[in-house]
Amino acid sequence: MSPQISSPDPQNRPRAGQPEPPAARGRWLIRDLPVIVWLVFLLVVIAAHPGLPVARWLMIHLLVLGAASHSILVWSKHFAEALLHTPSTEADRRGQSRRLILLNGGTLIVIIGMIASVWTFVLVGAAAVAGAVIWHGLSLWAQARTALASRFASTLHYYLAAAAMLPIGVALGVILAFGVGDSWHSRLVAAHALINLLGWIGLTVLGTLVTLWPTMLRTKIVPGAEVAAKRALPILSIGLAVTLAAALLSQPWAAGIGLIAYLGGIALVGRPFFLAALAKPPREYPTFSAAAAMVWLVICLFATTWVFFTSETWTEATQGFTWLVPALAAGFAAQILFGALSYLLPVVLGGGPNAVRAATMEFARFGTLRITIINVGLAICLLPVPSWVRVLCSGLVALGLAAFLPLVFRGIRASRRAKKNPPEPVTGDRRAQVRALKEERAAEQKQVSRNNLALAAAGLSAVLLAVAGGVAIDPASTAAINETTASAGAAATGETTHVRVEAKDMRFTPATVDVPTGDRLIIDLKNLDDEDVHDLVLATGQDSGRLAPGESTSLDVGIVGEDNDGWCSIAGHRQMGMVFGINVTGGSSPAGADSSRTDSSDAMPGMDHGGDAGGDSTPRSGTDDTGSAAADVDFLADPGADFSARDSELRPTSGGVTHKETFTVSEVERTVAADIRQKLWLFNKTMPGPTLRGDVGDVFVITLVNDGSMGHSIDFHAGELAPDKPMRTIPPGESLTYTFKATHSGIWMYHCATMPMSSHIANGMFGAVIIDPPDLPAVDKEFVLVQSELYLGPQGGVVDSQKVRREEPDAVVFNGFANQYDHDPLTARTGERVRFWILNVGPNRSSAFHIIGGQFDTVYKEGAYLIRPDNPEKGASQVLDLETAQGGFVELEFAEEGHYPFVSHKMVDAERGAHGIVDITG
Repeated sequence: MSPQISSPDPQNRPRAGQPEPPAARGRWLIRDLPVIVWLVFLLVVIAAHPGLPVARWLMIHLLVLGAASHSILVWSKHFAEALLHTPSTEADRRGQSRRLILLNGGTLIVIIGMIASVWTFVLVGAAAVAGAVIWHGLSLWAQARTALASRFASTLHYYLAAAAMLPIGVALGVILAFGVGDSWHSRLVAAHALINLLGWIGLTVLGTLVTLWPTMLRTKIVPGAEVAAKRALPILSIGLAVTLAAALLSQPWAAGIGLIAYLGGIALVGRPFFLAALAKPPREYPTFSAAAAMVWLVICLFATTWVFFTSETWTEATQGFTWLVPALAAGFAAQILFGALSYLLPVVLGGGPNAVRAATMEFARFGTLRITIINVGLAICLLPVPSWVRVLCSGLVALGLAAFLPLVFRGIRASRRAKKNPPEPVTGDRRAQVRALKEERAAEQKQVSRNNLALAAAGLSAVLLAVAGGVAIDPASTAAINETTASAGAAATGETTHVRVEAKDMRFTPATVDVPTGDRLIIDLKNLDDEDVHDLVLATGQDSGRLAPGESTSLDVGIVGEDNDGWCSIAGHRQMGMVFGINVTGGSSPAGADSSRTDSSDAMPGMDHGGDAGGDSTPRSGTDDTGSAAADVDFLADPGADFSARDSELRPTSGGVTHKETFTVSEVERTVAADIRQKLWLFNKTMPGPTLRGDVGDVFVITLVNDGSMGHSIDFHAGELAPDKPMRTIPPGESLTYTFKATHSGIWMYHCATMPMSSHIANGMFGAVIIDPPDLPAVDKEFVLVQSELYLGPQGGVVDSQKVRREEPDAVVFNGFANQYDHDPLTARTGERVRFWILNVGPNRSSAFHIIGGQFDTVYKEGAYLIRPDNPEKGASQVLDLETAQGGFVELEFAEEGHYPFVSHKMVDAERGAHGIVDITG
């Protein structure tokens, strides 16, 4: 935005040969509106990101490519005109409008192309963005050629260098969107991010702050600031060039050298910034925000340099750097943008000191609170904290940044109000009034300082409450503080053993490490899987916390005195082979200590099923000695008067040939038997998931959204297509669309196909798709019953993967709850024809569906009729036998009133909960 003054007189045109008049001021939507729109879109994506494709990419690019780039084009032009004393003309304004339209239109096309995975859109949009920035740079260069010499012309050189950087970053982004091999992907990601963040945004910010920073502080520019800026630019540019060349042609350590040069340039240009802040320290939100942004820039650069120097490959280096990109985007880019705008917008709104002060007060409202929440919350998010702590703290950071938007509108309204109500003219003793005004301002400043302390304390309290809330939601993730230590009384040697461990493909590599007795052990753990979440939990209680794909952390085991076991606590991963061993060398275990190793599959009974989703915990009250909730369970117990069974009545197909559904994966605690609760992984919060129905030839378009805390997938048996892409595991927060055409009839299973598949199915991730056979006769009632098994973990915990592995179910159930149709029976009437669709999802037990007192005159199994009512032999069936993942239906008419039990006639399973009643009335 810039000053809003009246519109030009359309008749006041220059005559031939006369110079173009200065541009009239006024409302200018293409300049004023887009940054607000991009920020609103960013907030929407933050709120809805679990259900959006490329959500992380979207959040970063809406901020950097959308809001920040638009602001750079607007404000670098504004400062260039001010520093070069070249007022904008109407022709300049028209050119600026076209550049902004090109930039924002190109950005929008890039975003659409990425969401829709249309590379042509990405290419066209990127070309538009690069063209707008190149045009912008040429415009500034032409402006500098016609201007008189200026003390701060070096600022314009920063803008020109930045404009040269973005097209390079854009080109790298287009190549990434097209797709490259793994060896090049990591290099290009690092180069793309660094050139855009440090070149396009970093150079622009550093050049602008030479004059803007002391102006915001309301102090003089430090002598020599312009000379320092002039000397720093070549160093910064060379550092970026070395970093780019190293990313494309050399090793990570070479890029680290380039970053050291860039840090040297920051140190040179930063000295005047620091001296100006010493002369007049920051006291308001704009200066606090800008200062915090520069601190984050320096911290992230030091951290990235360390990552590059300690990484052996670009894959490793990019994973470490990617972890810092959100800090650069939110901590640096967002805060410098909001801080600068909070100062500049009141000034350009104009209206005199009173209006500027009124608007500034609104922009600075709750400034210290926002600064504290944003920066402390962001710092905690970067630490190896439990996932729920990170979720709550990142939410606070988003709220702190989002507060800028309503304050924009409050500031504009305050400015307009002040313009309409100017202050009374000064009369009487002017000196006394000035003195009184100074005293009033001094008192206000003291009150502001007191308020700032209170707001900072409130912000810190809010973040600490978020941390406490995250721990309370997921207590198992804090790694059992009271567990035994790994030292076992061994004397410390004063030495530290560092080991690097990778988690990938259901294995830790290396799977064992040797540590001298008495050494401190630090494990640098990296999750190199593309899809799965992993962690490392040790028998002595240390826990790495969950790591999303690409994330890493350091686990301090402490002094090691005896052998130790570890494993991934995500349900089933341990059984798949994700075990880890620490072997002590160079000494014997202390007296009385048992240093014998236990077999990884049987060690620590009950530790694979904990109170969180896949976490470990100790046994709870009401559980057996393995931590299971199944001890002394009476599956026939009454679940209570308010109990209502799952509605199993099947409705006719909804019609139409295309069925679109969204399946959201969530982790929900549900009752699975009387007084037994388990944390299940569910599709749309139900077990089984939603039942789909259609006809042969129908198309199903299913959007899977992973709102859980680990990787999940979906496999539809009703479709025929290569599983590579539609059935791939997606990490938390991502989504995919699965499209298939139903070519054959039957009742088909769908389920999560993420390994270990047995545990994901047993913990609730399954459902049915019914494709009606052609000319399926109508019946009076239809029911669908899905048989599955429960392998109970502790009360409120998840599936016990060890029981799944041993094939020892605690219960066998229809539609997710033991004996639920005993307590709330199915109903029909005598003479009605009733069809029962049966699907056995297992994962391990077969089914023998039988209705006591009934006989099936129609049996349809796995796509074919075995018996039909027109059977000349007049035969019937007593059981529909189904192996796991098989299904079919049976039909019958009930001859008289009464209660007809239905069971799996594997009687031990009926006694485990596979039992219900059909209540027949006249």
